[in-house]
Amino acid sequence: MTQPPPDTEAVKAFNAKITEEFRANNGKVGAFEGTELLLLTTTGAKSGQPRLSPLSCRRVDGKLLIIAGYGGADINPSWVYNLRANPSAHVELAGESFDVTARELPPAEREEIIPKLTAAVSAFAEYQAKTSRVIPIFELQRV
Repeated sequence: MTQPPPDTEAVKAFNAKITEEFRANNGKVGAFEGTELLLLTTTGAKSGQPRLSPLSCRRVDGKLLIIAGYGGADINPSWVYNLRANPSAHVELAGESFDVTARELPPAEREEIIPKLTAAVSAFAEYQAKTSRVIPIFELQRV
């Protein structure tokens, strides 16, 4: 069953609200209590302009990971294309701010980490079941 892509304007408005609360509360956002969030600034693949995305992240085996679940939509979120075009990015994470290089996990490494992610993020399996695309997973490595 194909999922419609999320409404772009609704996503932008939601992200702006999350970003504002994140910055005002040292990385804490009420709606996401108990979930570690970060702000990822990428360079737009087409525009070359900075693009900000609030994302949940997970730490697994010492790696800082972001998952392109996008609610199980059949398309990747735009930040995936941005990181594939330019893996250099900037992260704001609970009062810290640092540059990273994003590395998309290759298939074998991705498959190895999925059971750990599914245990930590119950929605991951649900999102993967909703879509035919392989949900990309990126490791963010400090520069």
